[in-house]
Amino acid sequence: MTLRSGGPVRISLSLLLASSLLAACSGGPADTARLRTEAADLLKKNQYSDAERILTQALANDERRLGADHPTVALDLNALGTSYRKQGKSKETLDTYERAVAIVEKSMTPQLLVLASSLDGLGNAYTGQGKYKDAEPVLERALEIREDNLKQDDPAIAESLNSLARLYYASGHFGEAEPLFKQSLAIYEKSLGPENPETASVRNNLGALYYAQQKYALAEPLFTWALAVSEKTYGENSADLANSLNNMAELYRVEGKYSDAEPLFKRALAAYEKAYGENSENVADCLNNMALLYLGEGKLADAEPLFKRSIAVYEKALGPDHPDMANALRNYADLLRRTKRNADAAELEARAKSIAVLQP
Repeated sequence: MTLRSGGPVRISLSLLLASSLLAACSGGPADTARLRTEAADLLKKNQYSDAERILTQALANDERRLGADHPTVALDLNALGTSYRKQGKSKETLDTYERAVAIVEKSMTPQLLVLASSLDGLGNAYTGQGKYKDAEPVLERALEIREDNLKQDDPAIAESLNSLARLYYASGHFGEAEPLFKQSLAIYEKSLGPENPETASVRNNLGALYYAQQKYALAEPLFTWALAVSEKTYGENSADLANSLNNMAELYRVEGKYSDAEPLFKRALAAYEKAYGENSENVADCLNNMALLYLGEGKLADAEPLFKRSIAVYEKALGPDHPDMANALRNYADLLRRTKRNADAAELEARAKSIAVLQP
């Protein structure tokens, strides 16, 4: 079972605005500022591939005008990294944020808040790839910079708390994740309001944490609220809406409400495929969850092709040694044992065990 713990879009929009201001202060051309404004609008509309194209052009303009190691270039890279992340492009996301961090750190006068944004993006990229030991010090440093330089109720601090909590959630340190999610939620509710999409995203994440601890009564109102906000805010093909649909459906699945879960899973899958393409980790998550739904209903013939496809997509999107890959292998092995294919099941279980040994 995999729950998709969503992350907000705010980093991209705030960085685009900051980048526009910095370019203006540096005497930057109006067309570059226009590109960033256009990209911000596309990100709001979840048109991530179009935003990527425009941000790539803005980056090229600034590299040509200012040089490859100028701090403004780091701002461009942060925004571009967000567009990659929202499309599920894990390698591009990681490479982009690593370059942004390197640029800011070697500048003569490091811009700390730009660095914090780069570090937050890099840490989230490490978390997404299962590199938890790499992620933790990076995210802690981003949080420390923001806490030292911003007011306590600034949304950027909430963003860092949410990122660090998501790391602890993903790595199974639930006791450390919960207070951070709650702190993040409190800041977002105070600064942005209870029905802001970013507030809803953290509610969704806290619900995922409670789900993982089988605290379903605590998870359900958080998922319900997050889904209601997402349905009002995003289009049907939005990945943010898909996160809420997937998590609500997964909760229904474990509660045995199969008829309620199935249509939500189908909507989530369609949205993920539209937003990210057919070979993203989000699609694999949803396929795996749908397969578990059918397995629970005894519909083994419906479950098996979904398990197979989820494993193939995980391997393509995350590599053969990611923890989510191990979960999918174990789930498919369960189906194989139910259908008396014990030798095939044992092979998958051994592979899943070998992946687990590699994890921190």
